[in-house]
Amino acid sequence: MSYQFTVSPDFTPIHLSGWYIFNTWLQKQTDNAIHLEMYNDFQEQRDAIKNDNVDLIYANPFDAAMLVREKGFKPLVKSAGESDEAIIAVNAENHVEDVAHLEAGIRLAVTDDPDVRMMGMIMLEPGDLDESNIEVIPSDTYVIVAKHLLKNEADAGIFLAESYDELSKMIRRQLRVLVRSQISVIHHSLMIGPRLLDQREKIHDTLIQMNNDDKGRGVLESLGFEQWQTVDDEEMEFMIDLMDTLTM
Repeated sequence: MSYQFTVSPDFTPIHLSGWYIFNTWLQKQTDNAIHLEMYNDFQEQRDAIKNDNVDLIYANPFDAAMLVREKGFKPLVKSAGESDEAIIAVNAENHVEDVAHLEAGIRLAVTDDPDVRMMGMIMLEPGDLDESNIEVIPSDTYVIVAKHLLKNEADAGIFLAESYDELSKMIRRQLRVLVRSQISVIHHSLMIGPRLLDQREKIHDTLIQMNNDDKGRGVLESLGFEQWQTVDDEEMEFMIDLMDTLTM
């Protein structure tokens, strides 16, 4: 039987090849035929999930509730020591020093990354800003968000912190961070679907031990990870409840 693996579309592009390397490694370690399918955007990926075309997914926290409660997915692991955080940034020449000083009507560059956009909008609340009094500048990637700021086509932008930190030094010198979230408990997770649940323990243990040999460590490095850490059902439910609270 062949299984399908996919990765949340907000992954850092420099690690694209790493996911293909990881998929090949996982096939060999588990003796499963696993096909890696990358989707262009969140909606396309969600359609695949709803059509039961996904068996394994490195999922963003916003989609965790649907995966667990509607599709019967279970958590496996997360990247140890990492969490999803958001950044609000402006052009370095912008005089604004605090999000509370941003004014209604600002042009806000955002991607369709749901959890990062949600965290960013929460951080804009001190300026009394919400979807009703901003102009959204849609951006396909965080690099495009940065370009909109550099070209003064947007007044502020929302970034996944990891993606902002991986922008080139030249670009970051021309930008300025107003605020960075510190939620700490929101994270991407590798999750397993119903057709693979009978192998959950085996795959989990394989991943947890991945950093114990040179080849496994090399694959992890290609993803920008140090090692995997267990995500149990209780931790996943806590994160889902938190996401529900933040989106109310």
